[in-house]
Amino acid sequence: MTTTTRLLPEGFEDLEPYVADWARATRAERYETRVSKTIDELAEFYDAIAPHAEEAIDYLDGFALAELPADATRLMQLLYSMILVSYAVNSFKQPRIPDSGAAFFAMVAEPAV
Repeated sequence: MTTTTRLLPEGFEDLEPYVADWARATRAERYETRVSKTIDELAEFYDAIAPHAEEAIDYLDGFALAELPADATRLMQLLYSMILVSYAVNSFKQPRIPDSGAAFFAMVAEPAV
């Protein structure tokens, strides 16, 4: 008998291929992943998760933030990545912010999540 651990909550299994790259704990990690990808890879990720965003938010609203199970935490991290990627896909049309050179905004502290 084979036992598998689900990476994401039931109903979100089709997003599991994106967990390894996009379920990142910090904004800096998510940004680093964003700029390491091509615009086509970003668009593929965004197009895969965006249709599930409202359903994912509704699902996550059923938990207290401090009590999220691991699979729900990964789902939340995918949503965070979707938000970060949305700027590149919908506005910039490239992974980096246009005309910013090597500039990067370093956060002093992450939000308490």
